[in-house]
Amino acid sequence: MPRQLGDLEDAVMTRVWQWNRPVTVREVLEDLQRERSIAYTTVMTVMDNLHQKGWVRREVEGRAYRYTAVSTRAAYAAALMNEAWSKSDNPAAALVAFFGMMSPEQRQSLQDAVRMVRADRPEGDPPEDAVGPPSGGSERPPEAGR
Repeated sequence: MPRQLGDLEDAVMTRVWQWNRPVTVREVLEDLQRERSIAYTTVMTVMDNLHQKGWVRREVEGRAYRYTAVSTRAAYAAALMNEAWSKSDNPAAALVAFFGMMSPEQRQSLQDAVRMVRADRPEGDPPEDAVGPPSGGSERPPEAGR
């Protein structure tokens, strides 16, 4: 399970994720310098650490490396949420508390995500631990509507 990125690691990975292409230390440095004073060697060390931790892969190009993200920011966020949730002694209560903290926009995103997951399942193949009717709220079996 991934541990949360530090502030500077997150700032670097944000750029790698946003740009969605191989990047150099110099490119990241120049963008970071718009926000803060930071040395080339600091960014180089952070990017090397991210490589060692498996967040980025790198390829040599001339005398420099080009770094590419190994996974997406969404996958990183999902892994962090899963890790936090799995550490709870009462996962259902943790989810209820989490949902209670959500903004209306976040709740809508959650509902959209649930619809997408349900749409990806083969018809008539509910999850093993499914509770309640399938999306749409109908309690009729799928065959009844055909």
